[in-house]
Amino acid sequence: MTIDLTRVKTYSINSRSALVKKRDFARAPKEKRSFLDFYQSLPSILKGNDLRNIVDAIIKAGRKKKPVIFMCGAHVIKVGLSPVVIELIKRRIITCLSLNGAGIIHDFEIAYQGRTSEDVDAAITEGKFGMNRQTSKFLNQAIAEGVARGLGLGQSVGEAMLEAPMPYKHLSIICQATRLKIPITVHVAVGTDIIHQHPDFKAGLTAEGSWRDFKMLVEIVSRLGQGGVVLNFGSTVILPEVFLKALNLARNLLAPKTINNFTTANFDMIYHYRPAENIVRRPVMPGGRGYYIVGHHEIMLPLLAQAVVEKAEK
Repeated sequence: MTIDLTRVKTYSINSRSALVKKRDFARAPKEKRSFLDFYQSLPSILKGNDLRNIVDAIIKAGRKKKPVIFMCGAHVIKVGLSPVVIELIKRRIITCLSLNGAGIIHDFEIAYQGRTSEDVDAAITEGKFGMNRQTSKFLNQAIAEGVARGLGLGQSVGEAMLEAPMPYKHLSIICQATRLKIPITVHVAVGTDIIHQHPDFKAGLTAEGSWRDFKMLVEIVSRLGQGGVVLNFGSTVILPEVFLKALNLARNLLAPKTINNFTTANFDMIYHYRPAENIVRRPVMPGGRGYYIVGHHEIMLPLLAQAVVEKAEK
């Protein structure tokens, strides 16, 4: 059989729907453009549209007094973004801060000496990685004393840091969140953090403090329904897993249908399976929207924060 192309059926392009329209195009760059004008010049296509939706969801959550949970891995702190996070805390845009165990380490070192992040390659060959005295002594003591008093891990560290004479605590997201009474939850996997290598580490008290923080997070997650927002920057395993269990437990304890119609967004440098499932897809299956934005934190977080601040003020 010979294919006869003269029999091909065609139709008018005027009758066809289109996914891309000129009204959605980016606007050309120009001199002396304000940030808000630049933001509005982004194309209303794919991730440009997603970013706008995330910004709008954060602003609406604030107006509705719904939680905006900011979860982040320690890399966010290590690339110098603490001032950005602190400003969002001060403006009450972030209403809950959730960290992994490494987050409290790098935040403490910045508050203590204005610098952090050692050269692992150079230190690990001699068994010196993570073996500085000050970080371990302060944090392990703060956790042990605070948890023994009935506090969670985040509050234990936050209160101890706020009271200690540290020259750079204005750059500490933990200090500023504690000062403004923003809930801090810290979720630790025993053995993952440098302070767990030291003899003053108290595994039982650390686990108890982190467990109390998990229960606090469950309570906050239970209020996400009908407009809350969850942002995850750079935690690929710990915080996505913790959030999914917190959401499940909140739905188990309450009517499941009351915790839906909220927004989640994962920001990371590459695409990862677990946050894609546990942040972006599974939590919003009953209703809501999930977004995944790929890009470096040191660019994406300032961009997101500036857009939220300027649009909220407008």
